[in-house]
Amino acid sequence: MTDGGKSNDYVRDDVSLSNMAAPVTRCCPHVWKLCSSSFLKISKTSLSHRTNLHLSVTRNTGLLASLYSRGILKDCFPEGAGQVQLPLLLQSGSQTIYCGFDPTADSLHVGNLLAVIGLLHFRNAGHNVVTLIGGATAQIGDPSGKTTERQTISADAIKTNEDGIRESLHRVFTNHELYFSTNAKKLGTISVLNNANWYREWNAVSFLSDIGRHFRMGTMLSRHSVQSRLKSSEGMSFTEFSYQLFQAFDFYHLHQLYNCKIQLGGTDQLGNLMSGHDFIQKKTSEEVYGLTVPLVTTSVGDKLGKSAGNAVWLNRNRTSPFELYQYFLRQPDSTMERYLKLFTFLPMPEVEKVMEVHWKDPGKRAAQKRLAAEVTKLVHGKDGLESAKRCTNALYHSNLQALQQMSDMELQELFKEAPFMEKLLEPGTTVLDACRHIQAIPDGARGYIMVQEGGVWINHQQTNNPEQVLIPGQHILANGLSLIRVGKKNFYILKWLNL
Repeated sequence: MTDGGKSNDYVRDDVSLSNMAAPVTRCCPHVWKLCSSSFLKISKTSLSHRTNLHLSVTRNTGLLASLYSRGILKDCFPEGAGQVQLPLLLQSGSQTIYCGFDPTADSLHVGNLLAVIGLLHFRNAGHNVVTLIGGATAQIGDPSGKTTERQTISADAIKTNEDGIRESLHRVFTNHELYFSTNAKKLGTISVLNNANWYREWNAVSFLSDIGRHFRMGTMLSRHSVQSRLKSSEGMSFTEFSYQLFQAFDFYHLHQLYNCKIQLGGTDQLGNLMSGHDFIQKKTSEEVYGLTVPLVTTSVGDKLGKSAGNAVWLNRNRTSPFELYQYFLRQPDSTMERYLKLFTFLPMPEVEKVMEVHWKDPGKRAAQKRLAAEVTKLVHGKDGLESAKRCTNALYHSNLQALQQMSDMELQELFKEAPFMEKLLEPGTTVLDACRHIQAIPDGARGYIMVQEGGVWINHQQTNNPEQVLIPGQHILANGLSLIRVGKKNFYILKWLNL
């Protein structure tokens, strides 16, 4: 499981979600569901273990071919199924596909985004999507791709993280439907589930007796995620070793309740997908499939979304729309064509046109701007994209109009380290008074001289008269804010209360 117009109706338990794209109705407990009137019958896919995916999808001009040509799909399981079985399954009618996210943090991050986009492509083609939040499996800890065991997460932290991830998914699915779906009436359904709901019915003895007996130790030990850890100095705990049982059972449970036959995950999840396939075949003799999305890295080999060890998050309280926009705006030219195919819903011919324009004058960064805009709109909506552009203009282009249009929240997001203070505006308040109130300059003559020597900027305009009385529209913006900078990097935000 991975860490971390008219619209359809969403449901989650009995909580009304007023900011969704459509009214809320009741449905089954513990589920967000999005009910569509019809489903688009589209060509369907099969999976394969180190795959003949290229061979299989080039024989089919539908969804799989599109996802492969964009680079969104990497591996299929079982091997060879992508040539016949999965395409036939997808052609037979609307199918259900799921992907899981363990709540190890209170937001999804850019590294999770490609899996979500993969689900959105399936949904746009009329297939039903289940996103599974691993409220139970987060307590176990997935060893896939990890060199050390995860720290134990408290129940309260898991609950907080579940809410944050649910909000990430909710917002991205809503934005896709509003701004990117080709036919909202033919979208598949969405269900957001939590595996903690069914593991409450089990105890350890029953689970090992009923489920554990279907797993062979030799097969479990052969998984790459297990082998790499067993060879490490830290080794692997039994808790982590058992993780593949739980992910396999999740797939089986969804197969039984939702007729889910396809699981999507990262490349490091292939072993867990294989375990689920084997378990379902033993229990039901039915065929199911696993698909993986590639691990996306930067030009220097780092995981995309990781910046100096800090993830680029999808929730605004962790990474602002401006920061997300800037992250993609700064990606190098060499990654542009690939990222446009992976992270946007632009048709392939349009991607080619964007790159053609870009290479005529790479300095204008046309491809980066389009990529940043598309991703920001998917994650934060049109309002988030407009916020990102305002912040960009205010910070990098000294645009006074953009600065005046910024909200308090945007200013605080843009200048995260800047002190934010409030003050009543008194008649005759000077530049020196404002600077001293927020402690931007030293007391006494030294602070006075700093202003005189041009060391202070107010709203992007340098000022060198300490006795200058503040002028609304110049020193105080229409939104009641003053952005004060001392030196090159020291920002302060002052909000005037009685304008």
